[in-house]
Amino acid sequence: MSVRHYRELKVWQAAMNLAERCYLATKGFPKDELFGMTSQILRAAVSVPANIAEGQGRQSTKEFLNFLSIARGSLMELETHLILSQRVGLLKAPDAEALLNLADEISRMLSGLRRSLEQKDR
Repeated sequence: MSVRHYRELKVWQAAMNLAERCYLATKGFPKDELFGMTSQILRAAVSVPANIAEGQGRQSTKEFLNFLSIARGSLMELETHLILSQRVGLLKAPDAEALLNLADEISRMLSGLRRSLEQKDR
C-alpha cells in the first residue's frame, strides 16, 4: 500500500508532535525572547513537517528528496536552538533532552524515508 497523503507519513506525524511540543516548551520563555529564541525555535520546528508535506505533494521523487533534505536541515537548526536554549537557562535539561530525543528519532525516520525513496527511484 502506498502513501496517498502526507498525513499518513509517520515521520510527518512525529514532526508535528515535535512542533507542538516546541510550542508548549517555549510558552515559559521570557517575553523578551518572543522575537529571539522563541521565534527561531518555532520557525525551525514548523519547517520540518511543512517541508515533508510540501515534498510529498510534489510531482517527482527528486523534488520530494530535496524537500526531505530541507526538512533535515531545519531539524538540525532546531536542535541547535534547543541546545543553546538549555545552555543559557531558557530550557530545563529534562525538557531539552526529551525534545532532542524526539528530534533524533525524526532524523532517523527522515533518513529511512530518503533511502526508501532513493531505492524506489532507481
